[in-house]
Amino acid sequence: MTTIGASMFDLQQLERAHAVVGAAMPPTPAHVWPLLSERLGATAIVKHENHTPTGAFKVRGGLVYVDRLKRERPHIPGLISATRGNHGQSLAFAAGRYRVPVTIYVPSGNSVEKNRAMRAFGADLVEHGEDFQAAREEAERRAKSTGFEMVPSFHPDLVMGVATYALELMRKAPDLDVLYVPIGQGSGICGCILVRDLLGLSTEIVGVQSTEAPSFALSFAAGTVVRTNSSNTRADGMATRVPDADALDVIRKGASRIVQVTDDEIAAAIRAYWTDTHNLAEGAGAAPLAAAMQEKAKIRGKRVGLILTGGNIDFDLFQKWIAGNENVTAAKALV
Repeated sequence: MTTIGASMFDLQQLERAHAVVGAAMPPTPAHVWPLLSERLGATAIVKHENHTPTGAFKVRGGLVYVDRLKRERPHIPGLISATRGNHGQSLAFAAGRYRVPVTIYVPSGNSVEKNRAMRAFGADLVEHGEDFQAAREEAERRAKSTGFEMVPSFHPDLVMGVATYALELMRKAPDLDVLYVPIGQGSGICGCILVRDLLGLSTEIVGVQSTEAPSFALSFAAGTVVRTNSSNTRADGMATRVPDADALDVIRKGASRIVQVTDDEIAAAIRAYWTDTHNLAEGAGAAPLAAAMQEKAKIRGKRVGLILTGGNIDFDLFQKWIAGNENVTAAKALV
């Protein structure tokens, strides 16, 4: 097990990682949105990771991981990994820039549009298994037979890469009272925790999970890894059955709590993002807003950060989940 935590990287290393990311993309915006602020009864500051070249925050981690690979292990013939979408797009984007072959495993029935995007970025895509865990296990077996490097969903270089969005946000808004961050594999929230501590800030960091995929929430409460038998949330970026032990260690030490939100609450938050900011959020990207809406009484009058981690939602899913007939009345109520 890799030892990570407060010593995973220092500020100088993080600045170098930010330079690597900056060579491929500009900093993403962080806006105060008046209508969202009215909705929450708090000052709402949104970090727009839906504005990266892949439409999600994970591209930062892929760039930093592949940059180190090319410098230190140039003999590796290629990369292999498993994903529900954003991690795979990140690796495909970075591998294309550095000219490294990459194979990505996804579960059967994965997002059609995310699959298309990964192929467009140059990945060799393979569908296998019923969920992410099955796809990951097959990718690990394939890595052993091909000599490709298996890229995990949680790794110090990935955390340092995605932590660059936290560096941008916390330098722009060092006075945040609370920051809501979704948890999938854990790199994003761990990056936020580590950057807060490196900068010596007092921001409270709150994790967000789906009620249908609560493995990290259960593990946080139990103090040890708790696996679940299913992860049936429509918010595929949070569909994790088996938490990473390293990520859990950082989260338990640095987050104040984990809030669970329902798919209906996430759908309401996606609609709120659209009506209040005209930004499209995927399920995991809207989950922090869903949690803030659930905790309105707790955050009233505070400065609240919301990580909009991505905007990669299939049109069919958007229609069925967000804009379906059953949601017309709720949608009208938000306007």
